[in-house]
Amino acid sequence: MIQRSTFPKVLLLLAAFVFFSANTVYMLDARGGDLLPDINKRCQFDFDKVQQGPYLNLKSALLVNYDNGEVIYAKNADMRRPIASITKLVTAMVLLDKNVDMKATAVIAGEDARRSSRSRLRVGYELTLEDLLVAALMNSDNRAARALAKAVSGSIEAFAAEMNRKVKSLGLKNTYFVEPTGLDSRNVSTAHEVAKILHYAYRYPKIASITASRKQRVKVQNRQNTYLQMANTNLLVVSRYDVLTGKTGFIRAADYCLASLVENDSGQRLTAVVLGVPGDKLRFRMMRKLLDWGSRQLSIQPTS
Repeated sequence: MIQRSTFPKVLLLLAAFVFFSANTVYMLDARGGDLLPDINKRCQFDFDKVQQGPYLNLKSALLVNYDNGEVIYAKNADMRRPIASITKLVTAMVLLDKNVDMKATAVIAGEDARRSSRSRLRVGYELTLEDLLVAALMNSDNRAARALAKAVSGSIEAFAAEMNRKVKSLGLKNTYFVEPTGLDSRNVSTAHEVAKILHYAYRYPKIASITASRKQRVKVQNRQNTYLQMANTNLLVVSRYDVLTGKTGFIRAADYCLASLVENDSGQRLTAVVLGVPGDKLRFRMMRKLLDWGSRQLSIQPTS
């Protein structure tokens, strides 16, 4: 006989069983909103309704209606290219999959700083893994990405192997990594698969929260009262679009890259990827042009 004190728990278990028993898995929206179908279904893109879009000065691009997976615009969507620091979205996913203590700390080593481009993280600085993740995603800090990889996997090589296992498990056949920063041109993907990476990354509330912020402050643990302000390299966060997640990237072999999942003024969510843009500010102009055009296409579609 069930005791009265345990009855609510039994009801909760029964409700959970009914909820998950219909061969469909549901996940909470990263913003804490509605229940959404299994994310794998959001990554089965429909290319049947691709339209002739605006001229864009870039190598490859993709625009997807996030809510139904319909591709609105595509240019060389399956061309394999270096993706630079967009790599760090996968770095973040692999880190968070490990369920490590994000309050644990790691120190920026000399080898982390080698050929790392500009950074506010000096050799010897000690930060929590959470603050290193903020620096890696928001400020695209390469030293932070290397420190994270070594802290949780022991070496860059071991962490890269985990990255490749991760993308393979997601069904991404044209994405490959040799390290966690994106500085190596052998880190490659396609606009098609980068869009999928964005969809998967959005399911991690911590990634969504960091990449949607304009600024965040991190603390240097071994320097008294030392804080560093990290500003988002994705300038779309100061545009009329509500950025839900995204990442910038640049190395010479990749040119300028940008991937963003945004919500427009009408509440429609669009996933946009632009790769191989020959200019820093130009990539943001190209993306806004693509998003503006895409929003107009959605606004004129007949409602069912």
